[in-house]
Amino acid sequence: MLKRQLLSTALMSLLPWVAAPGLAQTDFPNKPIRFIVGYAAGGPTDVIARMVAQEVTGPLGQSVVVENRAGANGNIATEFVAGSPADGYTLIVNTLSHNVNAILGQGRVKYDPEKDFAPISLAVVLPQYLVVGYNSPYKSVADLVTKAKGQPGSVSYGSAGNGGSAHLAAALLAVQSQTDMIHVPFKGNAPAMTEVMAGRVDFMFYPMIGMAEREAQKQLRLLAVTTAKRHPDTPNVPTTAEVGFPGFEDYVGPVGFMAPAGTPAPVLDKLATAIRDALKKPAVQQRLQQLGAVQVASSPQEYREWLKKDHARWSQLIKLAQIKE
Repeated sequence: MLKRQLLSTALMSLLPWVAAPGLAQTDFPNKPIRFIVGYAAGGPTDVIARMVAQEVTGPLGQSVVVENRAGANGNIATEFVAGSPADGYTLIVNTLSHNVNAILGQGRVKYDPEKDFAPISLAVVLPQYLVVGYNSPYKSVADLVTKAKGQPGSVSYGSAGNGGSAHLAAALLAVQSQTDMIHVPFKGNAPAMTEVMAGRVDFMFYPMIGMAEREAQKQLRLLAVTTAKRHPDTPNVPTTAEVGFPGFEDYVGPVGFMAPAGTPAPVLDKLATAIRDALKKPAVQQRLQQLGAVQVASSPQEYREWLKKDHARWSQLIKLAQIKE
C-alpha cells in the first residue's frame, strides 16, 4: 500500500510537467510574434511580410511585428532564427537565399536549411522579366544569345549581387544557351537597372513590379517573363519557355515563412492557417498582383517538399554554372 501511495504521489508531481507542452500549444499565441526579415525595409520581402503581419494580427489575437536584420544576403537573420526558441514566436521570412547561401557557403554558413527549420507556408513566388535598355540593339532573347555565341564574353548582365535571383536567372540562361556571359554585380537592383537603362550593361532579370510602366516610359524593353504563362499585365511579352528556354518558372524567388526546428506541429498549423487565410483576402490578392507576386499559400508539408526540390534545383545550377561565393 505504501509503495502504491508513493508511486501515485510521484506521478501526480509529474503531471504539470507532462501537461505543460500541450497547454503551451493550445493557448498559442499568448504574446507578440516576430517576423524576421533579412533585408532592409521597403523591398519586396519586407513589404509582403508587413502585409501578412497586419492581416494575421486579428485572427491570432496578438500583435505581429516585422523586424529587419539585414546583412550577408539574409544570413544574419536566418542564423538568428535558427538559434531562437522553437515556440512559434520568432519566424524567418525566407527567400531563395535560404537554400542558396547554404550551398554557396557550405562549411561556413551556420545553419542547415532543412534540419534547422520547420516550414510553415510558401506565401508567394516572385517571377522576373528579362529586360534591356529601351535603345538596346537587342530586340529579343535570340539577339542576346546569338551575340553571346558569336562573341563569347561580349554580353554582360547585371544583378543585385552574387547568388541573388537576378544573378542565378541569368546564369541559368547562360547554361541553357551554352554561352559565356559576363556577370556584373551591384549593391542592389536599382544601380544595376540604371546601368542597363544606360546601355552600359546589356541586360538583367528584374522583379516584375513597375516594369510595364518603365517600358511605357521608354526606359527599357521587356524581352521575356519567367512565368509559366504570359502575364496579363504584359500580354505581348513572351515567356522564357516560348523563346526556347523552358523551366524558368521553377527557378523563382520564394517568400515564405519558417520557424525553428522543433516547433510543435499544432503551432505550425495555426500559423499556416492564419497566413493562408490572409493571402486569400481580395485586397491582399490585389496588392500582391500589383507587386508582381504569384500567390501559392502552401501547407507546412507542401512547403517542406517544395524546399527540398528547390535545394536540388539550385545545387545543380550552381554546379553547372560554376558559381562561387
